[in-house]
Amino acid sequence: MTDKSIMRNSVYGLLAVSLLCAQGVLANADEQALVDIIESVERGWETADGTPFRQHFLDFEGARYIESGGQNEGLDDLVIHHVEPEGDALDGLDLIFSNIETHVEGDFAWAVADVEVKATVNRDGRKIHNRGHETFLFRRVDGEWKVVHTHSSSRPVKD
Repeated sequence: MTDKSIMRNSVYGLLAVSLLCAQGVLANADEQALVDIIESVERGWETADGTPFRQHFLDFEGARYIESGGQNEGLDDLVIHHVEPEGDALDGLDLIFSNIETHVEGDFAWAVADVEVKATVNRDGRKIHNRGHETFLFRRVDGEWKVVHTHSSSRPVKD
């Protein structure tokens, strides 16, 4: 091997390593963006605030959000008939997403998380304590991640 070919191979090697590092940084940034969205949605549920949903969910015809057998069709239905009314219906809503796993494939991503819900029903004082799982589907639109579908299922925690 000549000095010139050794130098060329070294430069190619450094470029390849730099590219792999850059891809890793981008992947980590995408994964963190998804987690940040999920945490924002968690706070929105707890405070009955539809703002994070309107900011992070893609509003499109055919959008459906499923929770424990119920379904909201479209973003307005989710926010107006589910998220916001829970502020009056539930006291002390505590929603916890944990063990969040993210998966990114180009402009499509998904996350699965454990979910725990605690609250008191204002109408009758009944205590809610459920655990289960939630799936979020995302699409990158104009450089931003948007939730396009959620599905949550939980069961009452037994003493």
